[in-house]
Amino acid sequence: MTTQRRAILYGLGAVLLWSTVATAFKLSLRHFTPIELLLYSGSFSTLLLGAILLYQGKFRLAFECQPSEYLLSILLGLLSPFLYYLILFKAYELLPAQQAQPLNYTWAITLSLLAVPLLKQKIGWQQWLALVVSYCGVVVISTEGKPFSLQFTDPLGVTLALSSTFIWALYWIYNTRDSRDPVVGLFVNFLCSFPFVLSYYLLTAELRIPSLEGLLGALYIGTVEMGICFILWLMAMKLTDNTAKISNLIFLSPFLSLFFIYFLIGEKILTATFIGLILIVAGLFCQRIK
Repeated sequence: MTTQRRAILYGLGAVLLWSTVATAFKLSLRHFTPIELLLYSGSFSTLLLGAILLYQGKFRLAFECQPSEYLLSILLGLLSPFLYYLILFKAYELLPAQQAQPLNYTWAITLSLLAVPLLKQKIGWQQWLALVVSYCGVVVISTEGKPFSLQFTDPLGVTLALSSTFIWALYWIYNTRDSRDPVVGLFVNFLCSFPFVLSYYLLTAELRIPSLEGLLGALYIGTVEMGICFILWLMAMKLTDNTAKISNLIFLSPFLSLFFIYFLIGEKILTATFIGLILIVAGLFCQRIK
């Protein structure tokens, strides 16, 4: 098997698994509150990343970072997993999965906008076109096909879903300053986020024994969405000789996700969801116009 074919298989594996997480979020939130789901899934993800580092012989590197790198991990851990997943899980609790998933997908548009003040990058006409087209899709999805009514299905849920894109974009912008091994950095970020997650859980949640169904959902989210997908994608990007070809695979994810949402959750997929999602993806393609 050629290296490029292996890269494509790794990329497709990551995309296929990413396509299942919206369904996993929604099913798991039937048994957990957002902070409970974050506590357990984050714990499983931390254990997985630690095990990977042990297997690679890099575990000690997590405790040999510079003070500035630990400070950066505190910031990154506060942004994600703590704030990002807490807000995202709440959005999924309030919205149908077919709405929350495409809205969260606009984070790439948010990233290009935040890069202007934070990274001093210029914004071209492609980004403005992407912004207009994608957020037209957001309005179509959020109003269930009645964009001119501006009556959103759940205004708070829509606000939280879009807010999560700002948190995620900020995370990746500040992550550009991290020169550590990606898995080492992610592991330390999760360790630094744990005090925030545990404190919020103890202050706001009722202590109770978790259900088996909830734990299985958290295990899947923690190991797949927060761990295995990240590793597969890194491997794909490392092996490929054509980054654009691999990165374009990600556009399959939101459409595959609707398949799982329909068959596993039982949501009737609205025509407005397809139209809005096509607009969002078209906006993301606009960013790539040279």
